[in-house]
Amino acid sequence: MSWWLVLAVFLYFLCAALMVVEVFVPSGGLIALCSLACLAGGLAIFFRFSRTAGWIGVVVAVVMIPSLLVVAYRMFPKTRFGKSATLTPPVRKAGDAIPDTDRLKQLIGRQGKVLTPLRPVGTCDFSGWKVECVAESGYVDRGKQVRVIRVWGTQITVREVETA
Repeated sequence: MSWWLVLAVFLYFLCAALMVVEVFVPSGGLIALCSLACLAGGLAIFFRFSRTAGWIGVVVAVVMIPSLLVVAYRMFPKTRFGKSATLTPPVRKAGDAIPDTDRLKQLIGRQGKVLTPLRPVGTCDFSGWKVECVAESGYVDRGKQVRVIRVWGTQITVREVETA
């Protein structure tokens, strides 16, 4: 009769393994159903052996399943397979596509060159710093000189400098 208990414990381990696989493999719930079938089979064997063994099996299942899922979610990204399967966020420098309003306010009054036509939004170069700008009015061609007249939040407003 002890080999039945070994089978029940094996079904519990199989249930745990299938639960972890279900988390990471899209199966439409099929693997989860197999996992629940293993759990039910293990519980049935435990209860058939004795009522005490059955209730111990229930307690083990109630503790095992959530604990295993938490451990799997935390450990998976650290494994070699997990690193290759999950995306890593890009490493960004401060100010890289994140407007720094204090730094932008320093541009007020400075002159720059239009890199892309301002229709009314485009890109300007201020001493090697490329910034998205808005023309005060109308259209400004590429290559023209502009001056920053206002910085409001992250929006830089420029005016074309008249060359005589």
